[in-house]
Amino acid sequence: MSRFSYRVTESPMRRLMLGLVLTLVASLALVAAGCGGDDDETTADTAADTGGAVGDTGGGGECDKSVWVLLPDSATSPRWEADDRPYFEEAFSDAGVEHTIVNAEGDAATQQSQAEQAIADGAGVIVLTSIDTGSGGAIIDQAKEAGIDVIEYDRFNTGSSGGAAYVSFDNVAVGATMAEVLTPLIDAIGDTPRVMMLNGGEEDNNAFLFRDGYAATVEEKVAAGEWELVDDQFVPGWGANGEGQTIMEQVLTDADNDVDAVFAANDNLATQAINALEAAGVGPVPLSGQDASAAGIQQNLLGKQTMTVYKPIQAEADVAAKAALALCAGEDPGGIESEFEFATIGINAADGKPAEAPGAEGVVPYLALTPIGVTVDNIADTVIADGFRTIEEVCTGDTADTEFCQENS
Repeated sequence: MSRFSYRVTESPMRRLMLGLVLTLVASLALVAAGCGGDDDETTADTAADTGGAVGDTGGGGECDKSVWVLLPDSATSPRWEADDRPYFEEAFSDAGVEHTIVNAEGDAATQQSQAEQAIADGAGVIVLTSIDTGSGGAIIDQAKEAGIDVIEYDRFNTGSSGGAAYVSFDNVAVGATMAEVLTPLIDAIGDTPRVMMLNGGEEDNNAFLFRDGYAATVEEKVAAGEWELVDDQFVPGWGANGEGQTIMEQVLTDADNDVDAVFAANDNLATQAINALEAAGVGPVPLSGQDASAAGIQQNLLGKQTMTVYKPIQAEADVAAKAALALCAGEDPGGIESEFEFATIGINAADGKPAEAPGAEGVVPYLALTPIGVTVDNIADTVIADGFRTIEEVCTGDTADTEFCQENS
């Protein structure tokens, strides 16, 4: 029986009045239903107008809280401000989600303060690229205690309780890509080539994973007597204050300049290694890098750096933004969809090593993208074709005179 049905025993006039009331109630109910339909249609229209971005996390939920993005600095790599920030800005703006993007400029205390602001703001999700694993772990634990999900972005924080997800490239594969490109060139040197490993900062778990990738080849070659290891050093802060050049200069001095190849963990360290090598009158030598920075691409074109590893930052930011929106909507970040390929694997919260499965105890879901090795031969087909770097940006100064720039400018 309808809740608007009554047992009528009154007079005809009373029955007429009751009938008018019931008609009015029914009309109001229809109007209310019509208004509800308009709201749904407006939401759908809004989503259509933004390419389905509003609340589009792959599961139909909506993020009605803010998202905070905590970037580490501007010194260790230009990517954080030049690439990551605008990609996140675009992604969250298109999704119609309130967001705040801040940069700690290398100061752990500043990043801690920014995290506290995010928590006080009632953020739904924090996307964190930590300055070091200790301070990053503390931020994760504090945010989780406040009921806020954290995505560990690009850098993993070992020893913490672990974020809700980790978004990065397959970092062991990054180092392995360096080895894949450099190995035939080192082998071609003849005799017993002397190799240096110039690793990133120990405060960043990625530095160990990158090293794992290329050290597997280096150690195998050294054990076989085919290569000789000159030195193996981590550079504090990824050489933000020029420490990489200082270390490389000392290595060259100790080795009497007898260094035939360098595994540098990113383009900034590659630049510092080049400075030291050139000052010593050594090189060019087979030399790796990473980030596909404008400087790294220029050094490739000038023949000073052999290769760089391109990690399409747009892809990384896209996956991280979608994962943040999913978490904010109460959904599984592993269920997101992206035009960029990634695999959901696992990483151990305790030691930052890859895990067999993402769902085990103490394992953080790891949304891992695939890196790309870039040399002079495929610069045009990778970073330039993707719009990650432009001819105008790269072909400046001495680089403008290279064959590549002459043909493409």
